[in-house]
Amino acid sequence: MPIDQNTFATDLADAVALLRRLPPARDAVRDAHRRVRDWAAERPWLRADLVVDEPPGTTRVGYDLLLEHPEGGTVALSAEVDDGVPWLVDHSTHWAAGQVVNVDGHGLSIFTALSTIRALGARDRQLHERLVDHCILLGEVEDDTLTVAETQQAADEFRRRRGLTTRARTLEWLADSGLSEDAFREHIKTQARIARVRERFAGDPARRYLAGHPERFTVRRAAWVTGPRPEPLRALLNGPVTEFANRVTATLLAPGEAAGLRLEAAATLTPRLPEPLRDIPAGTAAGPVPYDGGHLAGVVYEVVPPDPESPEVLDAARDTAFQAWLDERRCASEIKWFWL
Repeated sequence: MPIDQNTFATDLADAVALLRRLPPARDAVRDAHRRVRDWAAERPWLRADLVVDEPPGTTRVGYDLLLEHPEGGTVALSAEVDDGVPWLVDHSTHWAAGQVVNVDGHGLSIFTALSTIRALGARDRQLHERLVDHCILLGEVEDDTLTVAETQQAADEFRRRRGLTTRARTLEWLADSGLSEDAFREHIKTQARIARVRERFAGDPARRYLAGHPERFTVRRAAWVTGPRPEPLRALLNGPVTEFANRVTATLLAPGEAAGLRLEAAATLTPRLPEPLRDIPAGTAAGPVPYDGGHLAGVVYEVVPPDPESPEVLDAARDTAFQAWLDERRCASEIKWFWL
């Protein structure tokens, strides 16, 4: 609806008062976002957006509030109650310089993004998607007190995935990654809260997803070989499917024939197999196809329907339903990249 200048002037005064009341502590940013969302819900014509500056080396943050002007354009308000210097001026930079991405109004700062990337511990082809997913999940988590068991489970899972079996190895990994122990603890708490979001899809939601997609949770007995070039893999597919693993083994044992080849075999849930083997029928082969920087060829010996009471199957259904929800949220989100 049209807004006159008097109404906008009143909104500006209210916005300044709101900014001055926002908590400056880094661990209270989520509360600041909540306050601004509540305030903005009563003034939808302003399309208010809160921007947070999280400078490294301090526990305090600064805020900007962006408001849509009734005649077009955007008005940016800054308020600093301590030294009177807005963080925008203090850092002599554009307001978006401290932000990497904004998803549905929830921003991800450079500091948080870098900490998340370091915590991943490896380069990832889907890094952009994972940052967006992390931003979405930050908007879902709640500040409820975590139990010791939840925090310990998140820490154990983090270390397990990276082979950090001792405290000494964990500290060495943190040093190599540039993460402090405090940053690690905060990351673990966030992961524990994200685990709570994932658990929303356990139980009945997982059973419903399994009932709707049983083919995704079959158990497949398969073998596959990877290598840098497709030609040697194509030769290994010549012959009966049942003898595939024997042909690969013979090639691996032959002098000079196994350069770069790697054989793997498993009887496991379909989602845990390489993607080229997830859809083919029992008794058939796939490949060679590009895979993980090289090529893959493989066979599926047997396909067993999922057991709806198997804890392993239900856990996989929970995780897949959770990821499907996250994919839908990402597709529906308004995403603004500032740096990447």
